[in-house]
Amino acid sequence: MNKLFLFAGSLSISSWVMAQNPLSVHVLNLENGLPSSDVTVTLEEQKNGKWVQISEAKTNEQGRITALFPENKTLDNAIYKVTFKTGDWFKKNKQNTFFPEVPVIFQTDGSVKHYHIPLLLSPYGYSTYRGN
Repeated sequence: MNKLFLFAGSLSISSWVMAQNPLSVHVLNLENGLPSSDVTVTLEEQKNGKWVQISEAKTNEQGRITALFPENKTLDNAIYKVTFKTGDWFKKNKQNTFFPEVPVIFQTDGSVKHYHIPLLLSPYGYSTYRGN
């Protein structure tokens, strides 16, 4: 019973953190349907035609980063790039891949408070979309 309470509590805290931070990501391995933990993900903002890195983190055991956007910064109406370092992850898992990185470039417009970017990953293909 205590384990169930702790699990439910961690889900509540995770949901609260996601609601507070404007950007989260999730990586799932399509080969086995499991989360991809320990994937390095960078966040960059386009400034004057150049990419400026503003954050970097690794996915947790659930394949998630619930708070990728820096706490001390405001999510502007801007163009951002999330780059999933998939080549490193596949190498650690002793697999070959065609895609050493998966860059996802997106534009925020202030219409929503939270952006979620899932990545469905396999060695020779991937899919992404704007989640919620």
